[in-house]
Amino acid sequence: MADDQEKDLQKFLKNVDEITNLIQEMNSEDPVVQEKAVRKTEERLLFTEEDQEDRCRTTLNKTMISPPQAPPKDADEINSEAFLAFVEKDAKERAKRRRENRALADALKEKGNEAFVRGDYEAAILCYSEGLEKLKDMKVLYTNRAQAYIKLGDYEKALVDCDWALKCDEKCSKAYFHMGKAHLALKNYSVSRECFQKILDINPQLQKQVKDYLNQVDLREKADLQEKEAHELLDSGEDTAVTTKNLLETLSKPDHNLLFYAGGIEILTEMMKDCTERTLFRTHNGFSIVTGNENIKRCFSTAAKGTVEETVCVCVLRLWQAVCSGNDENQRLLVMCPDMGRLLPSLLASEALTVRQQSLALVLQLAQMENGRSLIIDHLDLTRLVEGLVSFLEFSDKNANSAMGLLTDLALEKRFQVWFQTSFPGVLPALTGVLKRDPKVTNTSALSQCIAIMGNLSAEASTQRQMSASEEFGAACVGLMASCEEDVDLLRDVLYALLGLMMNLCLRSPFFSEVWAMEVSRRCMSLLNSQDGGILTRAAGVLSRTLSSSLQTIEEAVGAGVVKKMIKFLKMGGQNASRYAIKILAVCTNTCHEAREEVIRLDKKFSVLLTLLSSEDEILVVNAAFCLGNCMEVPQVATSLLKTDIVQVLLKLAGSDARNTALQLNAGIALAKLCTAEPRYAGVAGGSHGSQQAGQDQPGHHAVAGTLPHTAWGGGSSRRPGAFCADRCWAPVAASLEEAFLKEWGALRLLPERGKMLVYLTGICSVCLLPDFSLFHSLSLHPSLFTPSPSPSHTISPSLSFSLFYFSRKR
Repeated sequence: MADDQEKDLQKFLKNVDEITNLIQEMNSEDPVVQEKAVRKTEERLLFTEEDQEDRCRTTLNKTMISPPQAPPKDADEINSEAFLAFVEKDAKERAKRRRENRALADALKEKGNEAFVRGDYEAAILCYSEGLEKLKDMKVLYTNRAQAYIKLGDYEKALVDCDWALKCDEKCSKAYFHMGKAHLALKNYSVSRECFQKILDINPQLQKQVKDYLNQVDLREKADLQEKEAHELLDSGEDTAVTTKNLLETLSKPDHNLLFYAGGIEILTEMMKDCTERTLFRTHNGFSIVTGNENIKRCFSTAAKGTVEETVCVCVLRLWQAVCSGNDENQRLLVMCPDMGRLLPSLLASEALTVRQQSLALVLQLAQMENGRSLIIDHLDLTRLVEGLVSFLEFSDKNANSAMGLLTDLALEKRFQVWFQTSFPGVLPALTGVLKRDPKVTNTSALSQCIAIMGNLSAEASTQRQMSASEEFGAACVGLMASCEEDVDLLRDVLYALLGLMMNLCLRSPFFSEVWAMEVSRRCMSLLNSQDGGILTRAAGVLSRTLSSSLQTIEEAVGAGVVKKMIKFLKMGGQNASRYAIKILAVCTNTCHEAREEVIRLDKKFSVLLTLLSSEDEILVVNAAFCLGNCMEVPQVATSLLKTDIVQVLLKLAGSDARNTALQLNAGIALAKLCTAEPRYAGVAGGSHGSQQAGQDQPGHHAVAGTLPHTAWGGGSSRRPGAFCADRCWAPVAASLEEAFLKEWGALRLLPERGKMLVYLTGICSVCLLPDFSLFHSLSLHPSLFTPSPSPSHTISPSLSFSLFYFSRKR
C-alpha cells in the first residue's frame, strides 16, 4: 500500500511539473512557443478524457447488485483533478479568444492593405501592428509590415519582421522575398542571393521569378563595384573624372541661356566614353540635374522643327544614349526618373523629326537586352509607346522597320501580352488606324509586320473578343483587304498578314455581322484564283470559318465553283490546306444539295474522301466522314459504292477509340445512311438483292462478315448459321457508337436536326439487327432523351418517338 501511495505522489508531482511548464509556455512572448503549448494542453486534455472513459468502462459491472465502494480520494488527487478542470476551462476560453482575435486581426489586415495601396505606408504599418497585438503568430501581418517598412527605407525593421514570419512558418517564401530585397538595399549581396535561392528550394515552380531576383542582385552588385572604382579615380584626380563632376555642377545652375545648356550637354556627351564617366554621371545626380532643370523640361513640350528647343532636346537624348550605353544601372535610373514614363513615349510622336528619331534610337538601345525590355514594360506608358511606334509607319526608311522590330520584341514578352489584353480598349484606336492606312503609300514591310503582331496577339481569346466587338476594326480589315486585292503581287506580305489576323477574328462567333461575313467570303473566293500558295491557304482558312454564317453565302460560294477548287486542294495535299478544304466541303454539303452532287461528280467513287478517311489527322477524318454522310443522301450513290470497302472503313472508324468522339459519331451516321440507302450492305444471306452469301467475297466486294440474325422487337431470336459471327462483328461497334453518342448528345440535342441524327443511329440498329438491341436500348433509356412533364413520369421526346416509329418500320 505504501508503494502505491508513493507512486501516486510521484505521478501527481510529475503532472504538476508538466502543467506548470505548459502554463509558463502559454504565457511566453514567443508566439510559436505559445502555439505549441496550446496544442500540447489540448492533447493532454483529450488523453485525460479518453483515460477516464476507459477507466469507467473497465470498472462498470452491471451484474453486481451492490458493488464495492471505491476508496475515498485523497486531497492531492482531488486537487489534481480540479487543476486539470481549470486548465481545460482555460484552454477553451483561450480558443474562443483566439477566434475573436483572428477576426479582428483579419479586419486590421484588410484596412492596412487599403492604406498600402493608397501609398500611406505609415498608416499601413500602424494597422498591421494593431493586428499583431491581437494575434502574434499571424505571419501575413509580419510580411505585409515588412513590405511597408521596405517602402519607407527602414530595412532593419523589415528584416526583424521577416524573421518573425519565418518563426511562424519556416517555409514562408514571401518572408524570404522581402528579406532578400532588404538585404539587397543594404548591399548584403551574398545574403540576398541566399534568401532568393531559398524561395526556389521551397517552390521550384518560381524558377523564372527567382532568376529575375538574382539578376537584380547581380546588376546592383555590378553597379556598386563601378561606383567604387569611379570614386577612386575621382579621388586620385583623374582628369576626365574631375571634368565630368565639374560639368555637372555647372549644368545644375539655373537660368542660363538654352544654347549654354545645349553646348554643355554636348561636351558632356563627348566625355561619356567609358564606364567611369557614365558611373560618375549617375553618382553625381546627372539624371536629376538634367530632368529637374525647368528650362530643359520646357524644351521637351515646346520643341518644334528648326527651333532652339529642338536642339536642346536632341542634345539631351544623345546624352542619355551615351550615358546608358552598356550600363544597366543607368538605364534603370533613367526610366525611373519622375515623369519619364510619359515623357519618353510622347517624344516618339514629336513634331520635330530629329527628336522622334533620337527618341526611337534611345528606346531601341534600352530594348536590346531582356532587362531593358522589362524596364520598358514596367515603367513606361505602354499605350503612348505603342501609339508612338506605329506612327513611324509614316516613314518609308529604316526607322519604320526599326520601330516595328521593337514592337515585335515587346509583343513576345509575357508581361506585355498581359498588359495588351487588359488595356486593349486604350490601344484599339491606334491599331484601327494602322488598318486604315493606304498600303500603297506605306512601308509595306513595316505594315505587314505590324499586322502580323496584331495577328499573334489576337490568338488570345480575350483579345479576339474585344477585337470582334469593334465594328470599326472589322470594317477596317475588309477595307484593307479590298485595297490589297488591287495589286496582290505588290502587297502580298500585307495581305498574307491580314488574312492571318482575320482567321483568328473568325474564331469568334457570331461575327461582326452577317453582312461582314458575306463580304469577307466573297473576297476570299476571289483570292482563291491567286497563284500564291500562302495566300490560297489562308484565304481558304478564312472562308472555312465565314462560310457557315448564312445559307446565301454557301449558295454563292457553291455557284462560284468552291467545290471544284476544294477538291483540287485535297488532291494537292498539305495539312493546313486539306483541313480548310474538307471543312468547306463539309459545310457546303450539309445544307446544299448542289454541293453534294458536285462532290459526287468530281470525286469519282469518293477516292479523295476515302483517302482522307485513312489519314492520321483526326480533324480531316471527322470532316471527311461528315461530308461522306451528307453525300449518301443523294439517290443511287450508295449503290455505286457496292464494290468498295467503304463499309469496313466506316466500321473501323465507328469502333475506334479516337480521342475525338465526333469521329466515331460521324462515321456511324455515315454508315447508317449508307446501309439505309442500300440494304445489300447488310450482307443478307441467301444471295438476295444480288449479293453473295456472307463470307464469300466476290472481286472488289467486301461483305460484312457473318449472317445477320432475324429477331423480333423485344422477343426471342431465331438465328441462322453465322449469326454469332455477326454479333461479334457489330457488338464492339455498337458499344463504341453508344459511348460516342452519349458523350455528344449534350450538344446534339440542341441542334435543329437532332431527330434526323437519331434516325440515322436507329438505322444502324435496324440494318445490323443486333440481337439485344443494346445501342438502341441504351439510347432510349438515357435521361437526356426525355423531356420533363408535370407528372412524375417522363414523356418521350418527339425525336425519339420518330426514331421508334422508323425502327418499327424497318423491322
